[in-house]
Amino acid sequence: MLVALIIACEVAFWVLLAAGLTFRYLLRMPRTGLALLLCEPLLELVLFAVTAVDLRGGAEPDWKHGLAAVYIGFTVGLGHSTIRWADARFAHHFAGGPPPVRPPKYGMARAVHEWKVAGRWVVAALVALALLQAAIWYVGGSGGTDSLRVWQQRMLWLIGINLVIAGSYTLFPKRER
Repeated sequence: MLVALIIACEVAFWVLLAAGLTFRYLLRMPRTGLALLLCEPLLELVLFAVTAVDLRGGAEPDWKHGLAAVYIGFTVGLGHSTIRWADARFAHHFAGGPPPVRPPKYGMARAVHEWKVAGRWVVAALVALALLQAAIWYVGGSGGTDSLRVWQQRMLWLIGINLVIAGSYTLFPKRER
């Protein structure tokens, strides 16, 4: 059931995003569009609550609970930038807005951009780590929490990879030909 809810939350995220942007730009109802976009965090609250109830009900913590925590973390860390990205493209294509700003290609400007991207991924991973740790404490010593600890290791790897990528753009900036 938890995996189906995660999938439903992902589908609902994109449906709410499309509906919000459609109301905002095509139907010229910006308040309704904003209201739909502001419903996005409710999806994560529902997923969080269902996961907590499932664990409290005696479910053995497994990869599904870890995936729920990671999904929530990614939505917190990357959701706003995803909405901004889609908004800029939707406004350009359907509402005569300016073309979306492209990230810089070279030099320190590119390094700064990569650090901002890495920062969003690090926030996502840290939120997931915190939720995973909270789940471990919530279950207590009696439950098997190995699968949640595996997810924590993956999030630490994710942080490390993003820091290496951003650092490489700082140490070895791409130069214009």
